[in-house]
Amino acid sequence: MRTDDGHIINECLNGDSASFGLLVDKYKAGIFALAYSRLHNFHDAEDVTQEVFIKAYKSLQTLKRWDSFVVWLRSATINLCNDRLREQLRRRDVPIHEQTPRVIENASLDSYRDEQSSSWRSEALDSLNKALSFLPEQYRQVLTLHYLGGMSGEEISKFLSISHATVRQRLSRAREYLKAEVLAMMGETLEQQRLQATFTFRIVEMVKHIKIHPVSTMKNLPWGLSLATGIIIAVMIFNPALISFNHIGTPIYSPLPVESKVLKVGEIPVDVVKTSNITILSSKMGKGKGGEPENMQNAFFMAPKGEGGIWAMKPDMITKRACLSSSVVNGKIYVIGGTDMSRCLTTMEEYDPMTNKWTIKADMPTGRWGLAASVVNGKIYIIGGAINIPAHDTQTVEEYDPVLDKWAKKANMPTARNCFSASVVNGKIYAIGGYLGDNGNNTSIVEEYDPVADEWTRKTDMPTVRNGHSASVVNGKIYAIGGWCGWSIISTVEEYNPVADKWTKKADMPTARNMLATSVLDGKIYAIGGWSDPGDTANGLSTVEVYDPVIDKWTKGVDMTTGRGMLTASEDNGKLYVIGGFSKFPSTIVPTVEEYTPEGWQAVSPQGKLPKTWGNIKSR
Repeated sequence: MRTDDGHIINECLNGDSASFGLLVDKYKAGIFALAYSRLHNFHDAEDVTQEVFIKAYKSLQTLKRWDSFVVWLRSATINLCNDRLREQLRRRDVPIHEQTPRVIENASLDSYRDEQSSSWRSEALDSLNKALSFLPEQYRQVLTLHYLGGMSGEEISKFLSISHATVRQRLSRAREYLKAEVLAMMGETLEQQRLQATFTFRIVEMVKHIKIHPVSTMKNLPWGLSLATGIIIAVMIFNPALISFNHIGTPIYSPLPVESKVLKVGEIPVDVVKTSNITILSSKMGKGKGGEPENMQNAFFMAPKGEGGIWAMKPDMITKRACLSSSVVNGKIYVIGGTDMSRCLTTMEEYDPMTNKWTIKADMPTGRWGLAASVVNGKIYIIGGAINIPAHDTQTVEEYDPVLDKWAKKANMPTARNCFSASVVNGKIYAIGGYLGDNGNNTSIVEEYDPVADEWTRKTDMPTVRNGHSASVVNGKIYAIGGWCGWSIISTVEEYNPVADKWTKKADMPTARNMLATSVLDGKIYAIGGWSDPGDTANGLSTVEVYDPVIDKWTKGVDMTTGRGMLTASEDNGKLYVIGGFSKFPSTIVPTVEEYTPEGWQAVSPQGKLPKTWGNIKSR
């Protein structure tokens, strides 16, 4: 049977309101858990979940992209939760004699306890809320989705539109913050509070009485394809020359119903349509993958748009430097090595975004610049780099333990190099490309490091020989971006699949540049800064461009305030932190730190907590 969102929405718009139960079944656990993670109140969370689905049903006609339905649900949930939190704050400002009995009844945790049949459950919920309140929002989210929503890592990944690896990382970090007994209590307590099966039936009964207009589609075509077909026809009518169908005869299939029966899916019985396929003509104008046709819905409903957000200045790094590296462990950013143009630095400094404070940590044993840093199992691995000026490369690998603030020597990287990239997939570190300073050549070498075995393995070379590029990981794939190839600054993007040990060419970055930084937010790669001038007095760029690996497209981001290259960038708690670099090469090094907050981002700080009452929020 077809359970994709677009097909179900199409059925609803054409009069089958019962089909909406499939969407409720599909997303109710995630929406309920998301609401609870923000409200800390099961009753309010259930009310919001119900309101979200009713609002969604009324809005089906206005959705422009059916594949964004879960994104719409998430956004609506957050907005409704924010409304409730603001209302709670407003009520606390009203004198007690002016509050209605209902408001007073629900104003505190004590009154909620009075409604419970057992005091131990209330105490467990109180302890649970206290524990959750100390967590950054992104960790609280994945915990509640897992324990309250009963969702697997893959399901959370799809629901939040982030990589599976990011989900695993956030769950791991969240568990590190909490004691074992708290986690055990969380699993037992939240499981008992999950939505009942009757919730879906209740929503289906409600939407039966809501009138929505049917969608205007071409008969027997799915909704998304019908809209796309209409656009194609309109374009051909006004200018047939704009579309050229090459290699006529390539089949894509559009399902037509031939038989139906009833199956039980989730919690409600639904009509299931058995389909056959008919062939319609298509061109092979796709992405160059062996004639594979480009996805029609992506072509018409995934047009690029700008990424919104805000840059803010944060406290300067203690030691100004460039050609440095950074890593994040347990919510702290560690800035490592680099150069001040007079020497190679051993300096390690820790930045805490929650307190806005810098702390000096134990020096790295081997001073170097053009190094790479990666995190595996809470340890930072510092790899390669140049140990003097001009460059003399090193193979040295050193491991830093942030808990003990100690360094340890590890097995050398086979190929000494600087200005390369290092990325982690499935617990292995991949060192890619770089500059061989001792012989003045770039390289495309890829070497894999296993921290457990402390061993290196040679892998398939990157197709493009380069240095000064940057790389980030999304959904287990590594994306090498930009850099310096020969005497040219390039915009090349290549994807590496460590499992298949295979490289694939992807869409070029709009602005060719090297010595840039990249980092990942919500499954998208932000390419930040660098420079595009090959001269000796290059001015750093403030340019930010955003790459979506799912649709292989770039969009314009919000430029940072300080243009610079040879910088470093890290993500923490849903924000980007861009640190150090040359604003003008080689004369001006900056200690500048800028924080990027994406549009719509909100978090709750554990600082300055208000007294604990049911439904209270924390404020900075």
